[in-house]
Amino acid sequence: MNQILPLELPNGISLEIKREDLLHPFISGNKFRKMKYNLIQAKSENQETLLTFGGAYSNHIAAVAYAGKEQGFKTIGIIRGDELGDKITENPTLKFAQECGMEFEFVTREAYRHKTEFDFIAGLKQKFGLFYLVPEGGTNKYAIKGCEEILTEEDANFDYVCLAVGTGGTISGIINSVLPHQKVLGFPALKGDFLKDEIRKFARSENWNLVTDYHFGGYGKVNEELIQFINRFYKETQVPLDPVYTGKMVFGVMDLIHKNYFPDNAKILLIHTGGLQGIQGMNTFLKKKNSTLIQFQ
Repeated sequence: MNQILPLELPNGISLEIKREDLLHPFISGNKFRKMKYNLIQAKSENQETLLTFGGAYSNHIAAVAYAGKEQGFKTIGIIRGDELGDKITENPTLKFAQECGMEFEFVTREAYRHKTEFDFIAGLKQKFGLFYLVPEGGTNKYAIKGCEEILTEEDANFDYVCLAVGTGGTISGIINSVLPHQKVLGFPALKGDFLKDEIRKFARSENWNLVTDYHFGGYGKVNEELIQFINRFYKETQVPLDPVYTGKMVFGVMDLIHKNYFPDNAKILLIHTGGLQGIQGMNTFLKKKNSTLIQFQ
């Protein structure tokens, strides 16, 4: 569903947002798209267990846990940070995943860096038996196929499609489905330009660019300016934004609009990739710092 944003914009620019966050109450936004064909593939292989990876407040961990519960799979989450094992009840994401039936394996950050290596995976198979492996963030060829379905015929009139970037899967699907006259702008939540190589593994054209100036210090990092923006945007539009991904992307697009980055009369589509479950955890962190909280209900 596309929603026109009631904002006063310069130079005849128009702005709409695709509410992928409304696809499913628990498997939110791009996670719904990424899991769709992975679940079909896991069933076709007669797998009974889904195993995946993620951090303390991972949208992906929450989505896989609920998808497993909904579709009848056992789920295992390999969690970055061995200190988190004693703090599940303090962490709304992990608590939710556990309530959905997910079993956890907490590993050190050093060990987690080896998560894609043969020996690491072999060790997991020895411990847990057979499983269907879903990569961190969910990005694989089945995820790309699902993300290629985000855009529809009604989106053909937009000049720019903008979205947040994590592991690169969602933007790859978008790149593969836009029309020749459209440009895709990705706003990474992580520092660095390394994502371009990851995206090129799946993307079939070069009609895209990464805007790397709006990560706010890196993954999961926020400041008062961003929180104030998210709250103001929600007040003006009634669209909640998460602080890790979509909030930073929308901040970036609005800033670029006012810096005359886009041509006059440009039609811009923002993709809301969900992730709102992470707000509760972020607010817990902000509360401890006596900082402004994110308003989303």
